[in-house]
Amino acid sequence: MAISEIPILSMLRTRMQWHQERQRLLAENVANANTPRFRPHDLAPLQLDKPQPQTPSPVTLARTSDAHLVGALTGAPQFAPNNKEGPFELRPMGNGVTVEDQMLKVAANQMDYQTASALYVRSLALIKTAIGR
Repeated sequence: MAISEIPILSMLRTRMQWHQERQRLLAENVANANTPRFRPHDLAPLQLDKPQPQTPSPVTLARTSDAHLVGALTGAPQFAPNNKEGPFELRPMGNGVTVEDQMLKVAANQMDYQTASALYVRSLALIKTAIGR
């Protein structure tokens, strides 16, 4: 059995990818804090106990040679956006981003990512100990 097929490691890897995508969205929100009529975006919470909806794989170019570069986004998971309009107030220019709220979300997201990555590393160390390496 390959290490990538172990369910706990697969779930932790999915969780870390979700946190990376959320970090990207939160950084985008902060970057657009002064953009008129910009609304903040976020991801829906990840539910690992329910099967994830299968999104169609993106169309990629065929690699006819091993020397060709592989696309950076091939096989990247797509997570559901949070479609609920959050309780944010609009500023006079129509922007809904509150930098303080976004920075709190960034800090919480970073702590959760660090927790998931620490669990992943410790799980790999446990596997190495079990096989005697």
